[in-house]
Amino acid sequence: MPHALIVEDDVDAAQMMAALIVTESFTVATAHTLGDARRQIVLQQPDIVLLDLQLPDGSGLDLFDEPELVAQSEVVLITGHASLDTSIQALRLGVADYLLKPVSPKQLHGILSRVMRPSALRTELATMKAQWKDCGNFGHLWGRSPAMQLVYEQISRVAGTAVPVFVTGESGTGKELVARTVHDLSRRRKRPFVAVNCGALSPNLMESELFGHERGSFTGADRQHQGFFERANGGTLFLDEITEMPIELQVKPLRVLETGTFMRVGSTQILETDVRVIAASNRPPEQAVVAGKLREDLLYRLNVFPIVLPPLRERAEDIPLLAEHFLAEVNAVEGSAKRFSADALDKLMTYRWPGNVRELRNAVQRAYVMAAGDVIGSEWVPGDDTPSAAPSADVPGASIRVPVGTSIAEAERQLIMATFAHCGHNKERTAAVLGVSLKTLYNRLKEFARESPDGTPDDGPPSRPSGRGRPTS
Repeated sequence: MPHALIVEDDVDAAQMMAALIVTESFTVATAHTLGDARRQIVLQQPDIVLLDLQLPDGSGLDLFDEPELVAQSEVVLITGHASLDTSIQALRLGVADYLLKPVSPKQLHGILSRVMRPSALRTELATMKAQWKDCGNFGHLWGRSPAMQLVYEQISRVAGTAVPVFVTGESGTGKELVARTVHDLSRRRKRPFVAVNCGALSPNLMESELFGHERGSFTGADRQHQGFFERANGGTLFLDEITEMPIELQVKPLRVLETGTFMRVGSTQILETDVRVIAASNRPPEQAVVAGKLREDLLYRLNVFPIVLPPLRERAEDIPLLAEHFLAEVNAVEGSAKRFSADALDKLMTYRWPGNVRELRNAVQRAYVMAAGDVIGSEWVPGDDTPSAAPSADVPGASIRVPVGTSIAEAERQLIMATFAHCGHNKERTAAVLGVSLKTLYNRLKEFARESPDGTPDDGPPSRPSGRGRPTS
């Protein structure tokens, strides 16, 4: 039977938690000071330590001054306010999760249902690292380059904790795969992983999709609806393209992150949810804050542990491994045994891949279809002789001049419209060049159309800043 230790100076609160924990088939011990906690740990090593931050003889985090005491225990902080500083310090020390006071029985149940000894997680990570060295695979990700090794190390470090993660990288680099790998290595792996593309949701329905609604709360609401925060309870909620969420709505997920509570649209009942949020964006978050696309307080709450994914052109040594992996997937589905020629693999490494890993996967599938025999030759894959989607500096109209003092929003507008014109108004190609999703490009072009006097975005940058654009603060 697993054993829990409650370190809490409030005797009544400790007894209440002990009574709840016993019903979860745990044995329980209590301690009211750091000294008592050390003695209890020596007497019986707990599977989980519920540790109050404020104790009569010091901070609860002082227990980590003796690492051997808690090396085999999952440590969960009990705090009245989970501040950013506390989250960062807890991550550094290896705290698995935290409970907000007053402790909710529902949240406590969720914590206890996910108990795993740190040694079990370490063993699992060691196995995955050995697998990566053998075949280049780490969770849902593939690659042996130094840049990807850093990403794997970051995932290993953060997966076993409960802190929010912010993944940034160009469109097509695999941000959702990072989120899924973090989830699969976390204590929440048995609960749902819910992925939401904020850029694909209608702004008018986004609040309902995120938080749910009650029957009759608006026209067409003919039944009660559970939102993403409710469906992901106990698991992980992945908010992709978070900067596409309307700025006026961003205060609501911020409140959920701070309190763990929300209300459905059309309801006055406060509901609890226990989710780990992983956010992602294809633009630097600090730039999004300046451009008025992301609340600064939401950024601070989400960006506790940032992970930056490199574009494929910066890890070209991974291209053959990725291409052969994607080809193996197609072969498995089709029951075939096609392979790349050495020349084809060499040629793949010469292309810049503006659409990143997603574009490479599409190119592999296209080459599979085009090649008649069992060997896919270089004629079926893109390379340095393929017309690049990236604008060339020596092509007229392929560069823009932005005066000092131009807002980031206006500079972005000029760059997007110049690239759109250069790509012959081909949206797919423009999105690939800019390293953004097609949905994000559509949203930007819509905004520019609304800002234009005639309702149509112009085809290129004006001769001087127009003064239009989104707020810069």
